[in-house]
Amino acid sequence: MLVLVLTAVPPGLRGFLTRWLLEISAGVFVGKVSKRVRELLWERTQTMVRTGRAIMVFSARNEQGLSFLVHGHHWEPVDVEGITLMLRPHDPAQTSGGGRPPATGWSTAARRRKLSR
Repeated sequence: MLVLVLTAVPPGLRGFLTRWLLEISAGVFVGKVSKRVRELLWERTQTMVRTGRAIMVFSARNEQGLSFLVHGHHWEPVDVEGITLMLRPHDPAQTSGGGRPPATGWSTAARRRKLSR
């Protein structure tokens, strides 16, 4: 089984992939092809994707039962003790409440109580 997810790619690549795979949603292709065809599809995808992104997930004989290839993504596959995980890049703006620095000092309610005394 093979799943190929494309984002922001030329229409020619999507048309090319429909020869071997079914497009079940915009940019999502599925199918069952041989290893040789899968490798050729991935090579063609890499050459035609330009500035877009592509992720291919396919069945494999390993602990997870699947493997994946990534092209043009910020997330990258990392092997952790034999299991492949996706490493998401660190974005400090998301970790501290939407880009604001962490609040320091007293809360607004505490300041109001102090002023009312």
